[in-house]
Amino acid sequence: MEFESQNRTELSSIGEFGLIKQFRAAFTPKQTTTLMGIGDDAAVIQNSNTPLAITSDLLLEGVHFDLRYVPLKHLGYKAVVVNLSDICAMNAIPKKILVNLGVSNRFSLEAIEELYAGIQAACQYYNIDLIGGDTSASQQGLMLSVTAIGETQASGAVYRSTAKEHDLVCVSGDLGAAYMGLQILEREKSVFLANPKMQPELEGFDYLIQRQLKPEARIDIINGFIERGIIPTAMMDISDGLASELLHICNESKVGIRLYEDKIPIDSLTFNTALQFNLDPTVCALSGGEDYELLFTIPQSAYEKLSKWNAISVIGHVTSAHAGCEMIAKDGTQHPIQAQGWKAF
Repeated sequence: MEFESQNRTELSSIGEFGLIKQFRAAFTPKQTTTLMGIGDDAAVIQNSNTPLAITSDLLLEGVHFDLRYVPLKHLGYKAVVVNLSDICAMNAIPKKILVNLGVSNRFSLEAIEELYAGIQAACQYYNIDLIGGDTSASQQGLMLSVTAIGETQASGAVYRSTAKEHDLVCVSGDLGAAYMGLQILEREKSVFLANPKMQPELEGFDYLIQRQLKPEARIDIINGFIERGIIPTAMMDISDGLASELLHICNESKVGIRLYEDKIPIDSLTFNTALQFNLDPTVCALSGGEDYELLFTIPQSAYEKLSKWNAISVIGHVTSAHAGCEMIAKDGTQHPIQAQGWKAF
């Protein structure tokens, strides 16, 4: 069957989000129970009692992970977490997952048991159920897909498209550590390939490597919102880099954002390691990705409720759309925010 037309458009010319935009236009929701379809961290459907958030993520060997330095147990854990993070980004608590697995004959039963040990560890830690999935042979190595289902909070789902002018822009945790963890692992892989007798030099980089291999979903932040009576006006998780996610909120909410470089939370180990690699720590935080922290906006009136919350940093504020998405550098100069993080195609 021929799928190619004479007019060929390369996927790289439109990118992942351009492709999603085309799907979104073609598949407008027809069911009244579909509250949010394509275009956010997760879909939201109306259940009989509580709206459900549903999301799915695909991880491919050689594209999303390298088994030369990613242990299978860590991969299983991370595959679950990246989906739970999307559920949290909708102001929801994850409850159940499904796992689909494609595996080639170079993997033994013991290897797959190790992978599922990581999935089980995530289920136990986050108190979620594995309720099904599918398995298949693969000719292209390992493929892992997880679907997560969560229940939205009483205050309702929070979308990317509902930020308001004058809102405060906030993030949880610190940024850039996962990217620097990846740089360390890639460096040690290169050393090993050049000389297999060399032992990896990982001492002192535990935090960065953990952030890359074993991230955590910020369910604690969602629970913290409930405890403090905070309802974000917009929210998403930071998977592709802070800059990319800020631009998504600007585009979907039709607003601008002013970000302050000196307010971006960067751990001291991340900062110093970036300098060792001749990298700009701010660029690592803006474009590194895989932090799986939460980026959200709140009304200025809610500031006092989080002013003493150490897990949260206020990094900017929402402006009008014509003001654009800008960063005020440490020297006071103003620069347009550009997405330079992960590109799927």
